[in-house]
This record gives sequence, C-alpha cells and structure tokens, in this order.
Amino acid sequence: MAKLYFKYGAMGSSKTAQALITKFNYEERGMKVWLIKPATDTRDGKALLRSRIGLESPCDAIADGDDLYEIFLQKHSDADVIIADESQFFSPVQIDQLRRIVNFQSIPVLCFGLRTDFLTHVFPGSLRLFEVADSIAEIKTICACGAKAMVNARIDDEGNVITVGDQLCLGGNDRYIAMCHKCWIEKTEEKNYDRHPGNTQKM
Repeated sequence: MAKLYFKYGAMGSSKTAQALITKFNYEERGMKVWLIKPATDTRDGKALLRSRIGLESPCDAIADGDDLYEIFLQKHSDADVIIADESQFFSPVQIDQLRRIVNFQSIPVLCFGLRTDFLTHVFPGSLRLFEVADSIAEIKTICACGAKAMVNARIDDEGNVITVGDQLCLGGNDRYIAMCHKCWIEKTEEKNYDRHPGNTQKM
C-alpha cells in the first residue's frame, strides 16, 4: 500500500543527497520518478536539485498556488513515485494534495525537509507532514560538540548566531550551522538575546 513519508533533519544532514540517491534507486529499477521542490528554493536555480556532495538532477519547481494533485493527474500520472525535497516550504494545502495522491492514486510520496526554522519553530509544511504522514524518520547529523544537531542556527557575515529576521532566508554553509540545542542556547545567550519562547527581539 502506498504511503506518505517524511524524512527530516537539520541543515547538512544529507537530506537532498538521500532524495537524489532514492531517485536513482527507483530509476535503476526502471521506475519513473516525479522529482519536485518548492519554487521558493532558488539557491541552485529554479529547476535543479543539488546536494552539498555534488549530486544533482533536474526537477519541477512548484509555485505556492500550484495544485499538486491536478498537476499529477494532468502531467505525471505515469509516475511510479513522487520525491519532494525542501518540503518545509510547501503550503499545508499542498501537503494535503500529496496526501490525496497517496490515498486515491496509490502512489508513494517521499518528502525530505527541515523540521524547524532558525528559531526552532516548526515550518507550516513540516507541521502538516507530522500530522498526516504515514512514516516519519529523522536523518541525523551532529553538532561541532559531537551531540546530535537539531537546530538550524542562522549566522551573520561574521559567523555570529542571530535570532532575528524573517523565517524564510535561503542559504547554505554561509548562512546556517547545524547545532545541538545546548550549544545554540549558549551562543545566543552570549549575544544577550531574550530566549523567552516566541520572542525574537533583543533585550
């Protein structure tokens, strides 16, 4: 039976690499993959998915208002599987559309993405996946201290951890560092930020 999968991890946990390896494994067995990402993610170009270790593949960019269920029916109904990267940037409605594909078209959907933003708040798309996915698995990576990383710490041009700004700020190693929660708290307290939940203002 087809399922909706959510594989999440912090920045640098090889989520995109695993998505592309999964794509290769399906295609090696003669199966057709519909590879997608949100159009919001323009770091490597609009229609390209590229991992930090150099793997890459063309993909379809999905705009915020696109109906994934209708696009699937009209253009990709011959696909054997859907693989979605950067799934945190899909809207909750689009996650429901992927869920509908699983339910009524019996096509497995594998979503890869972040759980939380740089303030440890859950992305709306990720929250919906936690609510409706059949299978949820963490792709682990480590903090510089050796502990499991869970925070996508945002840094400024000098490498300082920051806790102010919009939720959406695209970047790679130049803008984010995966940290354990303890190290993140220590780094933010060094800057005298107010760590009260939900408060993004300096003291």
